[in-house]
Amino acid sequence: MSHINAPRPKISVVMPVYNVEQYIAEAIDSVLAQTLTDFELIIVDDGGNDRSMQIARSYEDPRIRIVSQPNRGLPGARNTGIAEARAPFIALLDSDDRYHPEKLMLHYVHLRASGNIGVSYAGSDMMDQHGVKMSVAMKPKLTNVDAGDILKRNPVGNGSAAVLRKSAIDRAAFPHPDEPSRTCWFDETFRQSEDIEFWVRLAGAHNVQFEGIEGQLTDYRIVGGALSANIVNQFVSWEKMIRKATEFAPELVAKHGRAARGYQLRYLTRRALQLGEIGFARDLMKRALAASPTIAIAEPVKTFVTASAVAVGSIIGAERFKLLMRPYLKGAA
Repeated sequence: MSHINAPRPKISVVMPVYNVEQYIAEAIDSVLAQTLTDFELIIVDDGGNDRSMQIARSYEDPRIRIVSQPNRGLPGARNTGIAEARAPFIALLDSDDRYHPEKLMLHYVHLRASGNIGVSYAGSDMMDQHGVKMSVAMKPKLTNVDAGDILKRNPVGNGSAAVLRKSAIDRAAFPHPDEPSRTCWFDETFRQSEDIEFWVRLAGAHNVQFEGIEGQLTDYRIVGGALSANIVNQFVSWEKMIRKATEFAPELVAKHGRAARGYQLRYLTRRALQLGEIGFARDLMKRALAASPTIAIAEPVKTFVTASAVAVGSIIGAERFKLLMRPYLKGAA
């Protein structure tokens, strides 16, 4: 393909693909429907075995570029896509999510107008596995965001919310430890918590500035079928992130690490409630408050609602609880 000598697009969209045949067309269509039309969509084939890439290759839009690799997981696929990107700004899109039509344009304007911003993001609407909008949304802190905010509450929220200034994220680039010819931005040793690890490293070690813009500009899909074991793995991965952050930003972790752990445990409490794992949720909530009692002062309503939900679940039982409460708890941190 003769993209090397072509004019650089305004934005490169990087979309890793691995066994998402049910959702990939929605993701691609949402990019092609953007009001900003000067983009390239880099689809990274991460070695899946379903019809995802057959669907991707059925599109004939010249702005779509497909790159194939052996399976490396989400961080590795993102790294490959970023390395291929030709634009000064890079948008990330997980292949089971969707963009709202104006997303790229609004982030492009934001980044062009604010040269000091390295990561632009916005809130997200939540949808279920069938693409139906849910009643909850991610509405993060948008301005005056510092490294402590990122460590504690991850305002970016999900992997499809961010649009990155390439020159800013290059501060955090490093050669792959086993393949020095490959450049990494995301740490490929993470299979969970790779987003927050990258955001914390950008802000805590490289002084990259984060700022959000108004609105919910991404549809973030909540896919069913989670297991309680995944919650444990997520916390183990999060703790790995904290240990790594302690090495490059010890003062940040010393100041905010306990609160960050409390918020993460509270988030996992809500995940356990979704699954009807009431006893597990009760244990996680106790750990959250033990790690940082101040979360009840900083965010009293959300902490009270979560603790109350645990208490209600303990009284009425898991099955009745799931029927009554699950719509109100999905996806909320």
